[in-house]
Amino acid sequence: MTASVLQWLGGGAMAVAAGFLAVSLPRRRARAEGRRVAWSSARAAIHDATVSRDASPAAVPEAERLLARAELLAAAGGGADAARAAAEHARRADGLWRAGR
Repeated sequence: MTASVLQWLGGGAMAVAAGFLAVSLPRRRARAEGRRVAWSSARAAIHDATVSRDASPAAVPEAERLLARAELLAAAGGGADAARAAAEHARRADGLWRAGR
């Protein structure tokens, strides 16, 4: 092989690597940002449900179970799907406490 062929192969490999990085890095950043936003929303929903629990005059066992599940999911961590599930549990618990049943 001549030196020019090796240079072309090296340049091609660098172009492929640069293309891979140009595609994968923004996707990773967007996924990480989505995960942070989902967990922020979940923590806010858990806080809202906790406030509703403290303000509720009656005990609501189903809401207690849902809030406990949301807090367990939050403590375990995980991805955006776990955060969305925790937020949904907390919102349902909040709704039950607000309804008083």
